[in-house]
Amino acid sequence: MIAPKFAQASKSFHAELNKRIADYFKNSGVAMTGNAKLYTKAAILITGFIALYVHLVFFTPLWYFALAECVILGFFLAGIGFNVMHDGAHGSFSKSTFWNEAAAYTLNVLGGSSFMWKMKHNVVHHTFTNIDDMDDDIEAKPFLRLGPNQKRLKLHRFQHIYFWFFYSLLYIFWILFTDYKKLFSGKVLNTPLKKMKPSDHIVFWSFKVLHYGLFFVMPIILLGFVNWLLGFLTFALTGGLILSIVFQLAHTVEEASFPLPNEHTGNMDDEWAIHQIKTTANFATKNKIITWFVGGLNFQVEHHLFPKVSHIHYPEISKIVKQVCSEFEINYIEFPKMRYAVASHVKYLKQMGRS
Repeated sequence: MIAPKFAQASKSFHAELNKRIADYFKNSGVAMTGNAKLYTKAAILITGFIALYVHLVFFTPLWYFALAECVILGFFLAGIGFNVMHDGAHGSFSKSTFWNEAAAYTLNVLGGSSFMWKMKHNVVHHTFTNIDDMDDDIEAKPFLRLGPNQKRLKLHRFQHIYFWFFYSLLYIFWILFTDYKKLFSGKVLNTPLKKMKPSDHIVFWSFKVLHYGLFFVMPIILLGFVNWLLGFLTFALTGGLILSIVFQLAHTVEEASFPLPNEHTGNMDDEWAIHQIKTTANFATKNKIITWFVGGLNFQVEHHLFPKVSHIHYPEISKIVKQVCSEFEINYIEFPKMRYAVASHVKYLKQMGRS
């Protein structure tokens, strides 16, 4: 499939938006990258994860306490992904390239691949958001139909009921299958994978071995297979469900668009920034606890428009984005509470299963 091209506007929404955001950072004297708040949060999340891991593996409590700690460990897994890895992979965690890479490498330790993530997320998802056969984030065939342009199967009639199960498998599927699929197929869905240097291969495989040692071999040796399996599944399914829900609420809701390129020209109707607005939704932006935990990903509109800006700044720049959207008469999708976004997502899945 040839990558679609976005329209060029005479009065560019994107150009005006870039100008105003640049003026904001220039006038405020604030760096676009992370600050002490982000670094403190990163320290809390990483320290908490390590402490729980050590306690579970080396000082294992009674089984019911252990399972509760595994649930909490799943929350820490998701929190590190949202706040540390995500900003680091986008280069917005710090002004330092070293610290950005270090933040991104937390994914490698947790079983994923920062190389594959940058290709899948930074390049493919952020460019071709909600475009069928291009955006890997809406590709869950045959189990789920996440886009109106995808083939509907009989089992999809019940996907609004069983989706929780498949969402919870995200982390397990990620670390055991999808990274390898991208590596050996040489592509992310239909987009060719960036050529990997020898050092990229070394990093990929060495961290995979490290992860298996930390999360499979060592716990099995110290705790026994059954105890490890129960604990690992509790941890992995919790983390996978949280990661899936937060990412899906941003794009697969009733109000979001799923445009296709013109079948003759291969071009999209909108310029890239307007496409991002139409395919993306915010939720619970006034809830400080949710905003803290999900790394500002409830401000998904701002993130898609300015991925190089740290999520610490999203609450402020969202005011500018809303103003420019109003001036250009572009609908800004936002759910005031997370439960409204969840409800819309469930309704959307039901529609996709029956329409």
